[in-house]
Parts: sequence; C-alpha cells; structure tokens
Amino acid sequence: MVVAVAVLKGAEVSGVVKFTQASEDAKVVVDASFTGLKPGKHGFHIHEFGDTTNGCISAGPHFNPHNKTHGAPDAEVRHAGDLGNIVANDKGEAKLHMEDAQLKLIGPLSIIGRTVIVHADEDDLGLGGHELSASTGNAGDRLACGVIGVTKQ
Repeated sequence: MVVAVAVLKGAEVSGVVKFTQASEDAKVVVDASFTGLKPGKHGFHIHEFGDTTNGCISAGPHFNPHNKTHGAPDAEVRHAGDLGNIVANDKGEAKLHMEDAQLKLIGPLSIIGRTVIVHADEDDLGLGGHELSASTGNAGDRLACGVIGVTKQ
C-alpha cells in the first residue's frame, strides 16, 4: 500500500488531495477537498513537474507520458493527469472521491513528485472546440497547486 498527499495553496483556494494505491495493478483512489472556490466546475489535473518555484506555472503541462490529447478521466484517449472537474458548492467547497486506472503511485510512471493543480474554469474535457481544448481542456488560470509527496498510511 502506497499513500501520497498534496496540500494545495493559492491566493484564495486551498485543499488537500490524498492518493492511495493498494498494489502495482490496483487503481489509484483519489480523495480531495477544497475551499475558497467560486461555485461551479473547476479543472483538476496532475501536471508534469513537481516545481512551484514560480508559483503554479512552474509545474509545466499536464502529466502525459503516453503523448495523448486531452480528455475526460473516463475517456480512452487522455493525458494520464486528466482528472476532469471538481464541483464547488455555494460556499466554495468541493469534495471528490474517484478511482483511476491510469494514475500510478508505484513504478516508473508514478505521480509522486508531480504537482496537482485546480484551475479557475471548467475543463471542457477536450470537446470544447477551443484551440486549448486538446491540450488543457481550456480550464483557465491555475488557482492553487501542491506537490504530491509520500505520507504514512
């Protein structure tokens, strides 16, 4: 069992994302909670680099080890880091529980050391027709980010 966590910080948005993988072949379980968001949908992704030296922009593009185009978390064609949207309620709070077969905490494609980012706008899941749909889901500015690190169980 491997457990990892990312603590996200931004100007107004904060959150915690916990990742759990029971074995090398198991899906990764993602549990997340956020505060400080505007109500509605916000893109939620894992980005390539675990670097926040220049804020969230230093994290680079979405984690995409298979060189695919952007898509929904349940799409066959997607970046490994494409986790879709979180949905904030009227109080600006969002919670998420999901399982993902493309994420890994174990092995050469591990997400440990990469950055989780919450975006300002809704991720169009690659279907929006905007020039950024195929690369970012046109999800807008990076509101909060945190590097994924190993934690105790």
